[in-house]
Amino acid sequence: MRIDAFSAPTMVTWQLTRDCNLACLHCCTDSAPGKALPGELSRERALKLAREIAAAGVPYAMIVGGEPTLVPHFAEVCRALSEGGVLLKIETNGMNFDPAAVEGLKIRSIQVSLDGATPATYARQRPGGDLAKVLETCRRIVAAKLPLEITFAPTRLNIHEAERVIALAAELGAFRFNTGKLMRLGTAAKLWDRLQPSAEQYAEFRALLDASRAPLELCYLPFSLEEELTGRLAQPSGTLLILPDGRVKVFAALPFTCADASRHSFLEAWDAYRRAWRDPRVLNALERLAANPALAAKANAWVCLDSISHDLPAVV
Repeated sequence: MRIDAFSAPTMVTWQLTRDCNLACLHCCTDSAPGKALPGELSRERALKLAREIAAAGVPYAMIVGGEPTLVPHFAEVCRALSEGGVLLKIETNGMNFDPAAVEGLKIRSIQVSLDGATPATYARQRPGGDLAKVLETCRRIVAAKLPLEITFAPTRLNIHEAERVIALAAELGAFRFNTGKLMRLGTAAKLWDRLQPSAEQYAEFRALLDASRAPLELCYLPFSLEEELTGRLAQPSGTLLILPDGRVKVFAALPFTCADASRHSFLEAWDAYRRAWRDPRVLNALERLAANPALAAKANAWVCLDSISHDLPAVV
């Protein structure tokens, strides 16, 4: 495997918290107000992990949530990573992000979720959200000369506004627009019948993206989980996904964890991740998921590979 040649991950995706100030209907992490994960890393442990990530030579990290800015030590974690040479991408809903919090840091981009072009549509998909406030945050990000990315999660509620959201992203000064098929994970899986766009809607959406001449980068490939799994079955990703309590996932759409960064060192977790991709239970689960993407609905029912008997088939 290619990852065997890597002394450390090429990227770390770190979910700082499951707490959020919004209750988005499509949330893949089951985040919502008051839903912090029990045992989320303390300030001391989070800073120690940040220093370990930097010392390992990881070049790039995505700081996500929930809403990462709700974590009291959010800025300290970002600074520890940046000062250790790690380039940062911060994913936020934009409700209370302050560009001053990351002033002077090595920032690859600030990604803001924009799931509607009108206040009514935005608020319907992102309960608790205020579109005007988020747009003002985007303008402040650009004014601070920080690179802005926009992400759009298409659902039956907002897909009709996709073209307007792309235009709005360009107007705001974003350099990239990220999207793709809705993932059947977390809250979205629970509300799937309400949220899933039709095949016709997806076809129109894909045609819109293919034909767009908007003056920004459109990132939408792989477009679906099935397309992504084609690559994953051939070659594991060099990305380590760290949950808010320090557990390390094998793959976002599978329920398996393979290490615990609150008990293991970062490089021990990386070794466990590489071993996990040789585990027949993981390979079996990936094949089953490729055949039936609906199985991703159970991806947040985390279970450690070490606690599953090798004599049992993979449970997804």
